[in-house]
Amino acid sequence: MIGEYMGSKPNIHDSAFIASDAVIVGDVTIDKESNIWFKTVIRGDVAPTYIGKRVSIQDLSMLHQSPNNPLIVEDDVTVGHQVTLHSAIVRKNALIGMGSIILDKAEIGESAFVGAGSLVPPGKKIPPHTLVMGRPAKVVRKLTEEDYQEMERVRKSYVDKGKYYKNHTNL
Repeated sequence: MIGEYMGSKPNIHDSAFIASDAVIVGDVTIDKESNIWFKTVIRGDVAPTYIGKRVSIQDLSMLHQSPNNPLIVEDDVTVGHQVTLHSAIVRKNALIGMGSIILDKAEIGESAFVGAGSLVPPGKKIPPHTLVMGRPAKVVRKLTEEDYQEMERVRKSYVDKGKYYKNHTNL
């Protein structure tokens, strides 16, 4: 369902894949080749949400905001299954692991990897190129070349899957 809220309606690039059971309402921008998967909810009814190019927002995720605090997801980000993003900034090439929660005014650095099930508390700044894990999330180590390769593999596979679903299914 794609809907309007108080005169604001989503701006979704024609090349994006949006699953038919995703809910996207209000002031939401989704750029080219991004993909929004099954049962995901993106409500732009409090502040704007911006999703960049080639972003994957996977199944059962929830994106929302607090007043005057937009949610920004830059280009080439992977957001795993059942993630909550709330008024945060996720810098380009980051990966947010399954079941993680990223709260108001947190900032995930460029090419950072947030491990599955992590909690990034309000205002926390995650350094670029690091692996963070835990509740609350803490830096574990710098990323390796193998980490970057795996992040790129996942990112590319979801862009390709999104294109396939957009062109070959009615989901």
